[in-house]
Amino acid sequence: MEQKQWYMEYKIHKNRPGLLGDIASLMGMMAINIITINGVEDMTRGMLLQTDDDEKIEIMGKMLKKVDNITVTALRAPKLVDILAVRHGRYIERDSDDRKTFRFTRDELGLLVDFLGEVFKREGNQVIGLRGMPRVGKTESIIAGSVCANKRWTFVSSTLLRQTVRSQLSEDEFNPNNVFIIDGIVSTIRSNEKHYTLLQEIMEMPSTKVVEHPDIFVKESGFDMNRFDYIIELRNTPDEEISYESFTNNYEGF
Repeated sequence: MEQKQWYMEYKIHKNRPGLLGDIASLMGMMAINIITINGVEDMTRGMLLQTDDDEKIEIMGKMLKKVDNITVTALRAPKLVDILAVRHGRYIERDSDDRKTFRFTRDELGLLVDFLGEVFKREGNQVIGLRGMPRVGKTESIIAGSVCANKRWTFVSSTLLRQTVRSQLSEDEFNPNNVFIIDGIVSTIRSNEKHYTLLQEIMEMPSTKVVEHPDIFVKESGFDMNRFDYIIELRNTPDEEISYESFTNNYEGF
């Protein structure tokens, strides 16, 4: 049978010596492999498991319910956030109302780059919005995530080195395997008809697009917020307000 991965998470009520060893021994007897294990904030532990028999996971889950010192809080096929939680030992903050919005602060850039890298590895038409104030590390994170995913990145519009507004791409740049980087302010407030035609073509390609300042992009263009698969917010500090007024004024008059 095919080997499948599972994510297991449990809360520890009393961290007695040998607890982890007992749990690992139980899994060993059932031939369930532990791929990765990590403490996931406070008294919670997460594991990535592998087995070729779903029934073994079900039996193990029932057995662990009888262990006094722990409570199993998750036993499921691993999601992206589960894999990253085990890898980094911390959870990614998500919006409780809008589950496709993920929040990061500047001291979590390593986690953000890893998150983007995993998303960029996926094939097909996906659109990611990235909110954040200037110089917080948005573009650098996208480039680093592309490197992690072994993907080439292509700037469609940008202010990283100088103001870039492309009206055409070369043949090798027009590759669906590339990650297309779009500055939502530059593309809508300082763009021309040729650029907008190119933009529409790229948005319909079966490729990964990352739009910085997605709210301005949606407001000033014909695209809809429902087109975004993920919205990422990057802040210098957890309580920083992302306000566009302070830096959109620089683009007025174009």
